[in-house]
Formats: sequence, C-alpha cells, structure tokens
Amino acid sequence: MLIARLEAVPFSRWHLRARIVVGSATFFDAFDALSLAFVLPVLVRVWQITPAQIGWLIATGYLGQFAGALVFGGLAERYGRVRSVAGATALMSVMSIACAFAGNFETLITLRLIQGIGVGGEMPVAAVYINELSKARGRGRFFLLYELIFPIGLMMTGQIGAVLVPSLGWQVMFLIGGIPGLVITVLLLRLPESPRWLIGKGLFAEADDVIGGIEASAERRTPEPRTLEPRPIEPPTRATELLSPVYRRRTIIVWALWAAAYFITNGLNNWMPTLYGSVYT
Repeated sequence: MLIARLEAVPFSRWHLRARIVVGSATFFDAFDALSLAFVLPVLVRVWQITPAQIGWLIATGYLGQFAGALVFGGLAERYGRVRSVAGATALMSVMSIACAFAGNFETLITLRLIQGIGVGGEMPVAAVYINELSKARGRGRFFLLYELIFPIGLMMTGQIGAVLVPSLGWQVMFLIGGIPGLVITVLLLRLPESPRWLIGKGLFAEADDVIGGIEASAERRTPEPRTLEPRPIEPPTRATELLSPVYRRRTIIVWALWAAAYFITNGLNNWMPTLYGSVYT
C-alpha cells in the first residue's frame, strides 16, 4: 500500500527540492574530483613536482573514491541514504578546505586520499536516493535531469579554475569546493529519508510520514491507489550476486565499458591543464 501511494503521487515541489539539494552535493562532488587538475600547473612550479608525483597525486584521489564507494555504499544500506550522503559530502568538503592549507606534496597527497573517500561515497548514494524517490514511470527522465549536474560541475570547474587561479592562487579552488559543501551538508540532513529504504527496513510508520509529506506537497490530488496484495519478504541481496550466473555477463560488460571510458576521460581531464602549461608553452 505504501509503495502504491508513492507511485500514485505526481511530481511536486517536494521532489524538486530533493533533486536540487542532492544535485548541489553532486555538483561539488564533480568540482572536488577535478579541482586538482587546475591546481597542478601552479604546484608543478611552486613545489617542483615531478611527472611521477603528479601521477601518484591524481591516482591517490581515485583510490580514495574506490574505497569511498564501497564504504558509504555499505553505510547507506545499514543507516540510510540521507545520513550517508551527508556524511560523504561533509568529509569531501572538510578535506577540500584542508587541502587549501597543505604546505607540501606529502600533506596534499594524504588529504586527497581522504577526500577521495567522500567524493567516491557521495555519488552512488545520492544516485540511489534520487532513484528511490521517483516513480517507476518516467524514472529515466527524472534521474537523467539529476545526472546532468555532474558534467555541468566538471565544465564549471574548468571555467572557474581558468579565471580565478591566476589571480587568487591555487588555494581558491579547494576553498570553493569545500565551504559551500558544508552548507549543503546541513541541507541534506534536513531531507527526509528514502521511503523505499524505510519500507525495506520495516519502518512503516516512518515511511508513511514521508509519503504523507510528498502527497501534501502535490498540487493536484491523485486517485486513491488500489490496495496491493502483501508480498513475501525477500532475503537481503549480496554484492556477490553481481557475479552470479544470472548477472555475470552484464556485470563484466558494464564494468569493462565504464573502465575503458573513464580510463581515457579522467586521464585527459586531469593531465591536460598540466601538459598545456608545461609542454605546449
């Protein structure tokens, strides 16, 4: 019955607010992920960083992201989507501010590793939260509008870096990536929990309150949803199911596509500002 009510309510300002707040966190996720690229051309001259050190500095952030996706993904399943995405956003924001005060290569690479945990944790949990708020019909469009925030964040990082770093210094990129994130963390904590997660945990009263809030925000009333037959409780899923015979082929194909695509794009995104500043000058 609760799921039926969630599917029946139309898009409202409640959905819009959630998408804006979570989308803002994802915007700064993209900003923090790429901000280093526009800092490196300056640090190469100031700290005399070698190409090998540049490679390690870039790679360390992605190692943190890999760990963050696993850690915060598990936390989201246990403690909820909202607290997990807020925690990841807070971590990446605090570490971004800390990066602005790094005085040497060793400190910066350590901070970027820790920041990567937050950057890698925010995106998947936020995506799940947005998915669970949308109805089955029109979910692709609803989710795509949210996903557009990430490439916009990458694009804006380049524009902001090109304008501000030469005049205000490399530290400004980390401050811009961190300070607004702390405000967004507070806004995230004010969002209600995913009703689908609450239902899955058997917290039906809490789910009813959230769905009631969504219904109250709708501009038009919807017909009373039909009562659904109760479904048997399904056993919890495990990550190892991705490699079970049913999903193995699809999992490997998707992993290969994403790895190949991002191996190229992330390499270009992070290295090109330094290459243009040191090789093609």
